[in-house]
Amino acid sequence: MVERYRQLSILILSGSPIIGSFDFKTRVDFVRIPGVIKLRSGNYTPLSLHLDIEQTLAMRSSIIHHTAEIFDPHLFLVDKEPLGLRGEVEGTLEMLKDRGTRLVLGLRDVMDEPNLLRKEWQRKNVYPALNELYDEIWIYGLPEIFDPLSELPSMQHLADKMTFTGYLRRELPQAPPDANDSDLPGEPYLLVTTGGGGDGEGLIDWVLSAYEHVPDLPHPALLVFGPFMNRDRRQAFQERAARLPKVHAITFESRFERLVDQAIGVVAMGGYNTFCEILSFDKRAVIVPRMRPRMEQYIRAARAQELGLVSMLTDDNQHDPR
Repeated sequence: MVERYRQLSILILSGSPIIGSFDFKTRVDFVRIPGVIKLRSGNYTPLSLHLDIEQTLAMRSSIIHHTAEIFDPHLFLVDKEPLGLRGEVEGTLEMLKDRGTRLVLGLRDVMDEPNLLRKEWQRKNVYPALNELYDEIWIYGLPEIFDPLSELPSMQHLADKMTFTGYLRRELPQAPPDANDSDLPGEPYLLVTTGGGGDGEGLIDWVLSAYEHVPDLPHPALLVFGPFMNRDRRQAFQERAARLPKVHAITFESRFERLVDQAIGVVAMGGYNTFCEILSFDKRAVIVPRMRPRMEQYIRAARAQELGLVSMLTDDNQHDPR
């Protein structure tokens, strides 16, 4: 966007602890807000601060509001949660609406089972914001594959605001001058990725068990644990991988697209970003979706399998390598 529109500046508000690891183009910058992580129970906890979640959310809300007030954007794009985490952006939305800022909600192709999403959004009281604050709703997918808002009330009114953008295409990033591929296997490899890694331990264990059971599998594997995997579990996996000549392991790669591009196939969980990378580079893939606390990954993987885009396995927690 900044290449196409020379007067455009983009400011990203993010709680990701790794956002500073990415290379941004000129006129793109970020403000880091305190991070939170979602537990398997569905509750949230601060990522690193020794504060309770309410204090962390108050700090996040204040930073978001004051940054938006000073930056004064022409367009404000909110990701996934219409009111932010526990309503943290509601005041900012109201302030920007009064200023005439165009407000856009961006949603993944799948959020959860539509009926469950309807109940969740009723509980969070987000419908007034959808109807009264937001000007547009962008869905990063195709209606032929899935409509995440199909069960919402006032659907016709919301439909007038909705635009299906298609899946967000990934491209190979420009390599820095000192880049090299020495960390990659020297032959066609199977890429195994957990996305962020916070709940990908089962997938890594399953793949390692397969190579332990049959060490001479045809292709080597490159495991990408993800930056949020538990440190002790990651260390244990690294020790197992070190004993397997055909298994390589890394924690994180900021230019992840190059790993996908050079892989012979992908084994992954069913997160949106990984799915887009698989489609963008036309890779054969096996998806092992997470099924709690949301059905998002399972719905995406099952629908993609129906269309012949990927194969899907469900994790029975046995991790039998056979």
